[in-house]
Amino acid sequence: MANMDMKNRNKIDSETMGGKSDSTIQIIQDDGPRTLGFCGWILISMSMILTIVLFPVTIFMCMKIVREYERAVIFRLGCIIDRKPKGPGLFFIVPCVDTFVKVDLRAKTFEIPPQEILTKDSVTVSVDGVVYFRVKDPILSVANVTNADVATRLLAQTTLRNVLGTKSLSEVLSDRESISHSMQTSLDEATHSWGIKVERVEIKDVKLPVQLQRAMAAEAEAYREARAKVIAAEGEVNASRALKEASLVIAESPSALQLRYLQTLTTISAERNSTIIFPLPIDILQHFMYQK
Repeated sequence: MANMDMKNRNKIDSETMGGKSDSTIQIIQDDGPRTLGFCGWILISMSMILTIVLFPVTIFMCMKIVREYERAVIFRLGCIIDRKPKGPGLFFIVPCVDTFVKVDLRAKTFEIPPQEILTKDSVTVSVDGVVYFRVKDPILSVANVTNADVATRLLAQTTLRNVLGTKSLSEVLSDRESISHSMQTSLDEATHSWGIKVERVEIKDVKLPVQLQRAMAAEAEAYREARAKVIAAEGEVNASRALKEASLVIAESPSALQLRYLQTLTTISAERNSTIIFPLPIDILQHFMYQK
């Protein structure tokens, strides 16, 4: 039995060194019973006899408690004895041969440090973000990775660089929701074998170089000035068309020009107290000149 266990372990080590990353997940997800070997059963028996002999003292070594948001992964002689973690509440272990690791199931968050990223259109920007994740499978998070939290943080930094490296500056500034969703999908797929569930990824801030900010501000100002000139020119065109139509109306009746002139004088006198020079039309005086 011991020789078979040793052969199986050597086979597992050779597959792992050969580059088969899925071998660890297949072992962890195996529901078959673990064989501890003849020496293992001897050690367990001796530990249980010692526990019974020193019962009043060892009872406190056997009883363990985990909180509602925690789970315990138990190792017996280095092997995971159950396919599911213990907890919450009270559970028992065998002293000297059993060890356990507590895993926190609460959602965790961390900030991605600002990353200097070269976008698709060769613009250097500094981007930071926030990642929300939790442990979904305590067995995988203990057995498949040394430190799931640190591994997820490092992977989030790399994923942020890879995703934003394929985006242009305008997409980075305007399409943050799509970038966050793409990062969450990539992280969730990569951390599935670690028992980690990435729930949300958010881009906090995008910082541009000072020179680029000035260039973009100058570009925006020039665009606004050009737009203002276009609007003013369109207004002049519309005003000239309106004046042309008014002149055609006035041309049909010569007295309409005099009435318009008098109306303008009335408006000026109502707004300001000033001296107004009123020109007298020559047409009115011609009648008197002919009588003489």
